[in-house]
Parts: sequence; C-alpha cells; structure tokens
Amino acid sequence: MDVLRPTLIRIGGRVYRKNLVQEQAYQHEEEEEDFCAGPGDCADEPCDAFVVEETEKGFQCRVEVPSPLYKYIIGKKGETKKRLETETRTSISIPKPGVEGEIVITGQHRSGVISARTRIDVLLDSFRKKQPFTHFLSFALNQPAIQEKFLQFKEEVLEKCSKDHGVSSSLFQNPAKLHLTLGTLVLLNEQEIQKACDLLQRCKEDFVDQIAGGKPLTVEVAGVEYMNDDPAVTDVLYAKVHMKDGSDRLQVIADQLVERFVASGLMLKEWDRVKLHATVMNTLFRKDPSAEERNNTMTGKSSFKERESFNGRNILKLFENFYFGEVQLDSVRLSQRFSSDASGYYATSGQLTFS
Repeated sequence: MDVLRPTLIRIGGRVYRKNLVQEQAYQHEEEEEDFCAGPGDCADEPCDAFVVEETEKGFQCRVEVPSPLYKYIIGKKGETKKRLETETRTSISIPKPGVEGEIVITGQHRSGVISARTRIDVLLDSFRKKQPFTHFLSFALNQPAIQEKFLQFKEEVLEKCSKDHGVSSSLFQNPAKLHLTLGTLVLLNEQEIQKACDLLQRCKEDFVDQIAGGKPLTVEVAGVEYMNDDPAVTDVLYAKVHMKDGSDRLQVIADQLVERFVASGLMLKEWDRVKLHATVMNTLFRKDPSAEERNNTMTGKSSFKERESFNGRNILKLFENFYFGEVQLDSVRLSQRFSSDASGYYATSGQLTFS
C-alpha cells in the first residue's frame, strides 16, 4: 500500500484512512488490519453517528455485531481486543461465540468510548468486505417456457460446438436457477436478513409500484454476449434481456434498488449501473455445479485462478440472436446463496411483488 495515498473508507458520513499493521496470521486471515481516524483523532470530535450513554461509572456505547464477526474484534489470543482496550482506556464486552447480541464498550471518558467504537466500526467494515456473499437480489427467469428454450440452446451448442476448446455440458447453468442478479449482500444473522426484507418493502412503496404500475414487467430474453475482452478465452456467457415495450423501466427499478441498498450499508457499490444479464454458461460450474457467478470482486479470487476458459467464438457467431423467450417479471427476490426451494430455484428470504 502506498503510504502517501492510503485507502480511504467512508462510514457514517466520515472518512477514515486505513493503516495496515502486519501481524502473524490467524485462522483464515492473511493479515490483521488496524485503522486510525483522519484527519485527526476522532476522540477529539463530537460524535453524532452513534449513541454514547452516561452511566454511574462513566460512559458506555452498544453496537450490534453479527456473531461471525466477533473473532475479528477479539483477534488471535485476544490481542486485538486487548490493544483496543489499552489504547482507548475502555473495557469491551463481547457475547460468547455463536450467541447473537450487542458488544458493549464502557469507559470513564466519553472520548475513549467514542474512539473504541469508531475503531471497531472501521475494523468490522474492512472484514465484512472479505466475507463471501450470502444473499442476492434477483429476478427469477426459470419459467417453463424459458427453461425449455434454454435446454434447446444447450443441446444445439453441444451439438455444434463441443469440439471447441473447453466447451462441455458442465459449463451450463441449471435451468431451474436461471435469473438476473441485481446485487449481492453479506447478511450474517436473522436481524440483517429482516433489515433487507424491510428495505425491500419500503422500496416497493417508495418507487417500484409507481414505475411498474402494479403490473408484471414483460421482458424478452434474446441474444448472447460474453463478459471478458477475448471471445476465445471466455469465462461467462450470458443472455441479454430487454423490456418488450422498449422502455427502460426494468433498468430504472434495478438501479434504484441497488442505490437504496448501497445507501443502507447492506450492499457494496460496484458499478454505476446494474448490468442486467442472465448467465447461461460459466466456467465456475465446471468444478462446482452449485456455484453462482461471483459478481462481487472481493470474493472468490482463488476460484478465478483455477478457471479453465472456453473458446466462445463459434457459439457467439451461431447463437448471437438466439431467442430464449418472453417472461413476466412480477417480483424481486432476496435469494439465499447455495440453496434450493421446491421449484429448484434459490430459497427466498423475502420478496417485493409488483402487484
């Protein structure tokens, strides 16, 4: 990391610089990170991002943290927690592993409690970004007619292009899981899942009903395209989608949903606009048929190294305008990764309906 141009992290309207502290690795982490507020120490500033309560013995602050993240505050042999307590002159109480609850910071000085809370927030933000995503917002494209056309596409591709480098039946999406991904989320406990469900309903009331008009969106799935720069070295082939009436309503709904979820802190911003696409072939499926496309660049790096690309030139030439069919989109689902419901689609933790 360039010390003259450190990574900046924005939390609760404040900007912090990230300082890297090299320590012995523990568990699955390559390094442990520490942070300092900038410019200046946040302990010298008034705090309006969270509540600090005055008690008989001083001050305290409570912070809700999903139990899978406790270990990052504790550190190897409790070293991170001890350092935080020593440097901020506070006491940090953490629930037992696996028990959902609040972390409580107590101290004799308000400034110390604020400093400890801020450092914990920045620490957790960094490690949360390293977690593999658990859920994603999706439009289901697994209606019977689309599945039938997809299976026809698969059969014809294997018939005409199976001799092309890397092309095999293992690359194709499970037809029951055909979908459009809007964005990925890391939801680590039931409270965070409920928060995402509640936000979906607010989005319905705030703008989705008005844009969709209370009716399903009629979408056509037609044509194929590839993700990378060279079609001879393809990892992801996807079907393109567009509104049948030629409008941009689907794109507007997708973009505004992601904007709201990013603003809430439940989703990381990756692109200026959502790339609406339905994956039909993916080299990740070659070794793991249950894998999903990794839209989040922070996860799955090792898998990318192991991917064996395929030559998609002939597929693109022969199936450039392949028509997968027309579909009625009537809901946005909060889908659970690595799961299946009775229909074979991803299990739904919550959804927003258009009608």
